[in-house]
Amino acid sequence: MKAMRRKLVWVERPDFLGWVCSECAWAFTPVGPVVGKSIEEMKSLYEEQRDKEFLSHVCAQHPRPPA
Repeated sequence: MKAMRRKLVWVERPDFLGWVCSECAWAFTPVGPVVGKSIEEMKSLYEEQRDKEFLSHVCAQHPRPPA
């Protein structure tokens, strides 16, 4: 079985602006507003949530639509 080399990729399209998986249709959607005591803490919490969700998603559950 070939190992997948998926990456977290920033995309800018007319209908979406955000982080996606390079190998499937998964896209990061924050659960709610990021809350923190400072901008640095808010950024850190956002990145932590994004990275955790990216690492735990299963590409087979997010197939890309046919081209």
